[in-house]
Amino acid sequence: MTYIVTENCVACKYTDCVEVCPVDCFYEGENFLVIHPDECIDCGVCEPECPADAIRPDTEPDMEKWVEFNRKYSEMWPVIITKKDPLPEADDRDGESGKMEKYFSEAPGEGG
Repeated sequence: MTYIVTENCVACKYTDCVEVCPVDCFYEGENFLVIHPDECIDCGVCEPECPADAIRPDTEPDMEKWVEFNRKYSEMWPVIITKKDPLPEADDRDGESGKMEKYFSEAPGEGG
């Protein structure tokens, strides 16, 4: 099992989760975070820290696409280990549907 980041992180990018991760398996895109599924130790401490409820276990239904999505971008983006401010529109975008199509960027974040 692993934990992965899902669509609700797009355009929010809260980083409360990276601060508690004991193995530094979060990677930062311009407006999204991902978890490297091969580095995650399945401890689950990140899931309750996410204000957007965007972190889910891969054992939930239909999570295979998110596992591969997280794997792909974790190999392209820099690791993030420190908490940063969420994106300015985070509160407005939290829970919005269709965020992947509207806002997702493949550009890497700064990491750090």
